[in-house]
Amino acid sequence: MTRGARVTAPLRRLAHGQGGDADTIGAMPARSRKSSRDKDARKAPGQGKSRSTRMRTVAETSAGGLVVDTETGRAAVIGRLDRRGRLLWSLPKGHVEDGETAEQAAVREVAEETGIDSAVMAALGSIDYWFVAEDRRVHKTVHHFLLRAVGGELSDADVEVTEVAWVALADLPARLAYADERRLVQRATTILADSA
Repeated sequence: MTRGARVTAPLRRLAHGQGGDADTIGAMPARSRKSSRDKDARKAPGQGKSRSTRMRTVAETSAGGLVVDTETGRAAVIGRLDRRGRLLWSLPKGHVEDGETAEQAAVREVAEETGIDSAVMAALGSIDYWFVAEDRRVHKTVHHFLLRAVGGELSDADVEVTEVAWVALADLPARLAYADERRLVQRATTILADSA
């Protein structure tokens, strides 16, 4: 997750050349087609940016969440190394596969990344953000759920995960790297308190 992501905030897609609300994630400032063409016209032949070399935009959907051992009040979280080699703690999540619901993907991804089997208790919300990967701009939406641990054993066998840990719910805000996930934990804590 990147800085500036929003929890449960719809994203307006902007067509090329449209202006938009500056607070909208991914909003691009209005661009004059004429000035763009004029700039390309001043370049030597073959130096202008063609439509085929522009980055394409794709949408990706993932699911995951906060898996809680309701008997101990702890949650399973994952640690991954970032590009600078820092260990960043986050909630387990991954791509929704063809034919899967977001809930099914969340249960599967939690098991794959933590070793913990779980059942969905409630929806926590969605986070969406933008990033660039290879030759494309990606608009990613991640659906998060509150899950109850029902079995399994904590494991970091997934190659995408550096470490896994059980962390007390009260300690999660200090451990999690991303503000949006910390807000989801607050929501989950309220749900758990109301259901007790």
